[in-house]
Amino acid sequence: MAAAGPLRFKSNYAVSRRMEPFYTGGRVQVSRDGTAMFCPCGTRLNVIDLETGARLHSLEQDDQEDITSFALSPDDEILVTGSRALLLKQWNWRENKCVRTWKAVHVAPVASMAFDSTSTLLASGGCDSTIKIWDMIKQYCTHNLKGSSGVVHLVEFHPDISRLQLLSSSMDYKIRIWDLNSSKCVAVLDGHFSAVTSLAFAADGNTLISSGRDKICMVWNLETRESKRTVPIYESVEAAVLLPEKGDFSQLGVKKQGLHFLTAGSKGVLKIWEVATAACVYTQPVPFEPVESKEEASEHSLTQCMLVPERNEVVTVSVEHNIVLYDAQTLQLRKQLAGYNDEVLDVKFLGPGDSHIVVATNSPQLKVFELATSHCQILYGHTETILALDVFRKGLMFVSCAKDKSIRVWRMNKDRRVICVAQGLGHAHGVGAVSCSRMKESFVVTSSQDCTIKVWNIPESLTSKAKAALSSSPETLHAQVTERGHDKDINSVAVSPNDKLIATGSQDRLAKLWSCSDCSLLGVFTGHKRGIWCVQFSPVDQILATSSADGTLKLWGLQDFSCLKTFEGHDASVLKVIFVSRGTQLLSSGSDGLLKLWTIKTNECVKTLDGHEDKIWGLHSNKQDDMVVTASSDSSITLWKDVTEIEQEEAQAKQEEQIMKEQELSNLLHEKRYLKALGLAISLDRPHTVLTVIKAILKESDGRKHLEENIVRLRKDQKEAVLAFLVTWNTNSRNCHEAQAVIETLLKHEAPDSLLQYSGIKSAVESLLPYTERHFQRLSRLLQASMFIDFMWQNMRLADASQQEDVTL
Repeated sequence: MAAAGPLRFKSNYAVSRRMEPFYTGGRVQVSRDGTAMFCPCGTRLNVIDLETGARLHSLEQDDQEDITSFALSPDDEILVTGSRALLLKQWNWRENKCVRTWKAVHVAPVASMAFDSTSTLLASGGCDSTIKIWDMIKQYCTHNLKGSSGVVHLVEFHPDISRLQLLSSSMDYKIRIWDLNSSKCVAVLDGHFSAVTSLAFAADGNTLISSGRDKICMVWNLETRESKRTVPIYESVEAAVLLPEKGDFSQLGVKKQGLHFLTAGSKGVLKIWEVATAACVYTQPVPFEPVESKEEASEHSLTQCMLVPERNEVVTVSVEHNIVLYDAQTLQLRKQLAGYNDEVLDVKFLGPGDSHIVVATNSPQLKVFELATSHCQILYGHTETILALDVFRKGLMFVSCAKDKSIRVWRMNKDRRVICVAQGLGHAHGVGAVSCSRMKESFVVTSSQDCTIKVWNIPESLTSKAKAALSSSPETLHAQVTERGHDKDINSVAVSPNDKLIATGSQDRLAKLWSCSDCSLLGVFTGHKRGIWCVQFSPVDQILATSSADGTLKLWGLQDFSCLKTFEGHDASVLKVIFVSRGTQLLSSGSDGLLKLWTIKTNECVKTLDGHEDKIWGLHSNKQDDMVVTASSDSSITLWKDVTEIEQEEAQAKQEEQIMKEQELSNLLHEKRYLKALGLAISLDRPHTVLTVIKAILKESDGRKHLEENIVRLRKDQKEAVLAFLVTWNTNSRNCHEAQAVIETLLKHEAPDSLLQYSGIKSAVESLLPYTERHFQRLSRLLQASMFIDFMWQNMRLADASQQEDVTL
């Protein structure tokens, strides 16, 4: 805990990590070496590191048009994207550079792309019913294949390049075989009654398996070009993948030699089929109830499936944009990445050492992310959108509440897997806020749109070590106390650190304090002008913090229910507030996407952090009090690190370095080592010190000569700095002589061409000219005045001499 050590006020947070949507739909591809995954996301194509889930690059179209298709060559070298602007772009994706752009020649966007096995030919299937073949080395279009009907959504080269064949499928549900020697369609494989979704070639090159949304897979003989077998799959099939002949797949029901393939489709379950018997030999166990009815499942449906031999993994992509990696031999889940979160409604740190975060998005599923690897567990249970979360003190159990009027208690086991251990029903409307007991895992408080608060006791059996294995069905919780709390929706509920008090904040502009044991009302906090979004107890004082739609935060005393302080600074609704720095500072988040750090003692806003584009609904600090996580309607989750200490250390180091350099400078001047002194003063960015050094040089005997020698020996960047300084010196008549001396040296020793290369030379000359003219005018006037005085003096002397002559005579 952060209680040890001296208390430090925080002054700044910096973004340590941002979890943003990286995949919003479309075809995903994994590089051959299995390290990178390519995911389309609107106008960008994101390159994701499969090990860490981190985004390596984001390739973005200049024209800001959506990417409609892309393809990576089998050798991982060439990446081509096609956009709605009807342009094709070739990328050097490792360096995030577009190498070339050319017109797709299609009159409608490109819907599909594929490379041949040698990475030299690229086929593009368009929405204009044509297919173009591009030679990637000589950079021209070699074929224009016409004859398809509707969008060409599937193109594949035959793996045996010597055959020079391309297979395609379009909206007429037929598979066409094109001979690239003659540019003609040599065969049409007709058998599907709905869109063909994938083509898989057997190793012999003569067997093809096609999958379709007509709930069948077909096995074709490419020699006779006829159907050998139809395999009924009983679900809309999005992908069929042939299992390699080498490899032990006995755990997946593969007992005999012969072709077996894997299907993925609308039911969200992977199945293994034997081609010879058309029988399903293995069905993958899944964490949700497979839908057996006629109605096709939507949220679990798989849209893509592929084998990554290098990683020995099967990758699936679901309708909900989740990308799952399974062990190819056992179909055991290895890793899951969430490509898109939609609106994020709440987020909390979870696990021992806050190693995970649990996220409530605009869906009935919870997502638990492991921060180190981005691995995501998806928790099924709720039937409608989850609205809020809270975690018990130890960080292993947490509670979620949802629009389905229920609450669920979840627990993280030793293997870091999360399971549902209890659920409670009782509210008449959606449950909008939840808070856990702070001292022991003994109870939960919820509030709902039905304007009531309920206290639910957690049975000891759930928290005891004996039931750690917990494999049985969730226990049912019952509300011990129910109380109608407010006249409008209750937006927030909080439990005090000693578990004796409950605070609620409502849309009716009131916050209320309740006794925990019987929900009796202890007091009302009145003062906000609009609805209250969040209530929070101080961890150290008898104080309650509230945040409201009126843009203010208020601190209230629990003894007399009076307002102690008001913090004004947000221009929009303040949605969340938490205490940090052991109760001495506040962090608040607004509906304008801003985060503000406040010091309670001084009432001042120390820092405003801009990290989101939309409302920040989730805000939570870790136990160490050095990290904060925020979640927003802009679909992103941001982790912030407390950088106060780092910044203070940096500032101190800078200050010490400055003092050392100043000491060194005075030593150099004392020792008359002017060149080094000049260099040091320039590096310190001290124009006055540079001027002092120049004045010291000019005071020496033969000063002009010394100055010339020193200025000439400076580097170009140092001369540029001196030029910038002398523009200022030249404005003052006291320092103009030194400025003119340096200008003279520069003009004398630098060629005009090299002077023109100096940064800021134009503005410097513009500034120097008028002042220099003024100085010369002043000198001219001075010269005239001095000559006049001289003339007068001479005349006076002459007059004086003539008078003396007269006297002597």
